[in-house]
Amino acid sequence: MPKAIRFSAYGDPEVLRVEEVPLPEPGEGQVRVKVAAAGVNGLDWKVRRGLLSGGAPLSAPMGTGLELSGVVDAVGPGAHRWRTGQAVFGGSADRGAAAEYDLAVASELVAKPDWLGFEEAAALPVATETAYRTLRLLDVRKGQTLLIHAAAGGVGLLAGQIARARGATVIGTAATRNHAFLREVGISPVLYGEGLVDRVRAMAPQGIDAVLDASGRGELADSVELTGSADGVVTIADPGGAAEHGVRFTGEAGSLAEAVTEVLPLVEAGRVRMPIDSVFPLDAAADAQRRSESGHLQGKVVIRPGA
Repeated sequence: MPKAIRFSAYGDPEVLRVEEVPLPEPGEGQVRVKVAAAGVNGLDWKVRRGLLSGGAPLSAPMGTGLELSGVVDAVGPGAHRWRTGQAVFGGSADRGAAAEYDLAVASELVAKPDWLGFEEAAALPVATETAYRTLRLLDVRKGQTLLIHAAAGGVGLLAGQIARARGATVIGTAATRNHAFLREVGISPVLYGEGLVDRVRAMAPQGIDAVLDASGRGELADSVELTGSADGVVTIADPGGAAEHGVRFTGEAGSLAEAVTEVLPLVEAGRVRMPIDSVFPLDAAADAQRRSESGHLQGKVVIRPGA
């Protein structure tokens, strides 16, 4: 039987277990993917901790993992676009990508080009779609200045590079140890914390046109002050703060296929890249989520079931 990461109770990373599970069968509009790599995202450990459960206990064992890359292994009814053996990447249909086999909605998959590795492909879906969606909401254009909180994480990195490719200037908050890393991808780093507003104003005397909050650690008041209006701020990490400060929160995913239309050519041309922070085997999924939860990333954490 194939193996998958599951947890039967909310808690620390140690609740994650490798379990043998039945081979999933694709339903209407689904395909089964033999997983080559699975990306790790902040939502994975937030779900694992029960932070989104509303206080209710876990009613059944749950998998983990929002995004994957791999090879189509079986095609369900209505998924005729795909054939077995095709390399693909995209979202998991059941948030169970950390597994040897997983299901995906056919319409939410993208063909993996030969030049793109499986690890890099698995790191792209969530960050690409989220970065594309938030930049569209902020309407970031050539000549503008964008501030990104948590610029060294997956979404921040891609959003910053896409904005740069559009001709915007990008400033990103990060710990000092990540500053050289951000400069390598064209993002001007600034230390987060007390005094942030003054530091940003010194770097951008022309003003800040838009702010993307990918951190969720209390930066929204400063962000509104810097832009002069709540309309110029979008958060993907602080819905409570969004309501308090009148800024926009976005959490509902859009079309990956639409996002990669702009982003993949930039990746191929070397203008946008998603560095891989670290790679873990399936049986070290707890370490992978612990690394993600630390918040001290330089790119994306990836799980490789075959490693």
